[in-house]
Amino acid sequence: MALLATPVQLADAEFGLASGTVALAQPSVMNRIYEKLSPKKLIFTHVCEVGVYIPETSNVLEFIRDGVRATLVEADPEVAEKIRVTFAANNVRVYPVAVWDTTGTLQLSKAASSTFATALPSSPARENDRYHVREELTFEVPCVQFSEIDDGTIDLLSVDIEGAEWYVLKHLRSRPKVLSLETHGKYYTNPYMPQISDWLHHHNYVLWYKDGSDSVYIAQGLFAVSFLDKLETRQAELLIRWKKLKRIFKKK
Repeated sequence: MALLATPVQLADAEFGLASGTVALAQPSVMNRIYEKLSPKKLIFTHVCEVGVYIPETSNVLEFIRDGVRATLVEADPEVAEKIRVTFAANNVRVYPVAVWDTTGTLQLSKAASSTFATALPSSPARENDRYHVREELTFEVPCVQFSEIDDGTIDLLSVDIEGAEWYVLKHLRSRPKVLSLETHGKYYTNPYMPQISDWLHHHNYVLWYKDGSDSVYIAQGLFAVSFLDKLETRQAELLIRWKKLKRIFKKK
């Protein structure tokens, strides 16, 4: 597979940058981040999601509807094309590439709705579903360091790339107000959690809340983390521990 010249050239040539808005199908439940941020009256000018999957359930969908500039990154070429079509009339740029620690090509494995880098030491599919890599379900895609995509203006970033979230942070130029990262889920814990935690501490981010799979962080001082936010996090952590304990008991 040919190597990628630059992600900007690829995005411009294959997908373009369109402006304006289009009426999109309404999800049954408003995105949690958008719902929790709405009362804060914060202004976002550039949102980014790495690992979009289904466009109608994008973590930044409501921001796109509001006309906020969006950068969407999706490694699976078929999914990336669906994203391009869905948001063709919006202020969205789509990058059909994987984000990794190097630039070149990367082997991915497909496990139902989960697509992950085969080289990762752990992923949700491997831990939660005990998935074993099958050669016939692997494929190669272009990969880039996130610094080739990030122009330094992202103020909300959502990353869900099945265990490779650290490589986004490692090469991040922007300092978003809000960061959402897939860090856990059922039996899974992100394999790069120590590096992620060190980066967040060094760059003055604090935990806002956790749900069943993601941890959402904010820049220190952006707003106060409420008692209800802390309670939500505590409930999520207890549920995670309970699921892991259940697995241990099942093995005995």
